[in-house]
Amino acid sequence: MVAPDAGVAAWAAEKIDLGLGLGTVEPLVLGPAVVPEITAPVDAEMEIELAVLSAVAHGNGPNGLAVVQAALAALGPLDQEHAMVYFQLIWNGLREPMRQALEALVMERQIEGEATFPPFVQRLIDRGKLEGIREGELKGKRDTLLRLLARAGIVLTENESARVQACADVTTLDRWIDNVLGAKTAAEVLS
Repeated sequence: MVAPDAGVAAWAAEKIDLGLGLGTVEPLVLGPAVVPEITAPVDAEMEIELAVLSAVAHGNGPNGLAVVQAALAALGPLDQEHAMVYFQLIWNGLREPMRQALEALVMERQIEGEATFPPFVQRLIDRGKLEGIREGELKGKRDTLLRLLARAGIVLTENESARVQACADVTTLDRWIDNVLGAKTAAEVLS
C-alpha cells in the first residue's frame, strides 16, 4: 500500500489478526517514514520510480518543491506516455498550495526562457496567462524606469522614449534601471 500521509501509513502498517489462531499479517506500507526524500535531480534520474514515490510521499512537506522538481527533471528522458502517467501521479498527490507553487515555478522558468521541465508540464500553464504575466512584468519595469528617470531629472527624447517602450527584454530593462543611479544623461542610462 502507498500512503502519502504519515498517520494513515502508521495505521495501515499495523498488524492484522486473522483470528482463529491463524496468525497475523503485517501489511507492507510505503509512507513518508520509509520513502527517502530525493531532492537531487541526479539521484532522481538514477531511480525514477523512487523519485516519483518520493514526490508523492514528500511533495507537500517542507522540502516539497525540491522533491517535486527533482522528480520532474527525471521524467525528461522518458517517453511521453510514461512521463505523463508519472506526472499525473505526482500532481494528484499535491495539495493546492504546492500545486500553485509548482505552477508559479513553471511560469517563472518559461518567462525567463529557462524551459527546464518536460513540455507537458510546461503546458500546465495557459499560454495567454503566461504572455499576460510577461507583458505585465515588462510594463512594470518600463514604468519603474520612467519614474526613476523623472525623479533624477533626466528627460528623454522621443526616440529614447520609444526605445524604452519598445524594449521587450527584462535583463535590458533591469540594466537600465540600475544605470539611473549616478547617471546625468539618458545616453548614460540607455547604454
